Amino acid sequence: MPNIDRIVLSFDRALRTVSAQAKSSRPYPAATVTTEDALSEQEKKHSAGLMRVNHVGEICAQALYDAQSAFSHTAEVTRQLQHSCIEEEDHLAWTASRLKELNSHTSFMNPLWYAGAYTCGVIAAKCGDAASLGFVVETERQVEAHLAGHLKSLPAHDNRSRAIVEQMRVDEVAHGAAAQALGASETPQPIKMVMKLMAKVMTSTAYYI
Repeated sequence: MPNIDRIVLSFDRALRTVSAQAKSSRPYPAATVTTEDALSEQEKKHSAGLMRVNHVGEICAQALYDAQSAFSHTAEVTRQLQHSCIEEEDHLAWTASRLKELNSHTSFMNPLWYAGAYTCGVIAAKCGDAASLGFVVETERQVEAHLAGHLKSLPAHDNRSRAIVEQMRVDEVAHGAAAQALGASETPQPIKMVMKLMAKVMTSTAYYI
């Protein structure tokens, strides 16, 4: 694809992502939850904070996968990254829907999160497919652990949020496994530590803003 076309498509995806225009290609997991106890205002606020963090994570996932697929070196890797990106867009739409149900908002810093993640994705891709796939594996490993923590932290009877987070967790594990199968290299420990630090800053901020 000519560079100018790729730039235009990437810019269009970025606008749709940060403006909450994502659409799901799969059913909304919370639709299967027909009954649940009413949440208190404090519980709603906590659930909304966690789902806002998850929404930001999906903003970053869109940016990472978009950048890594655009600058990957083989068609096979490109296809896998694009497939994962589609499922991550489902997550983006689901978390946005849940935030609306909780009468809350997405992060006001979404453009900044997207730009930072896209830059990281380009850097990872420029290091070669093995390193880029290794970055995916480590990212998904950290995200899976983060989602498992949210399943414990969500109010016990917030079954709608729980259904969404559990499906997201299953998908993230599959994305990491797919990247590993394509020949991912091990991410150096210092980079893993930097990734954890960046994630902590993001989650701590996005919970409130």
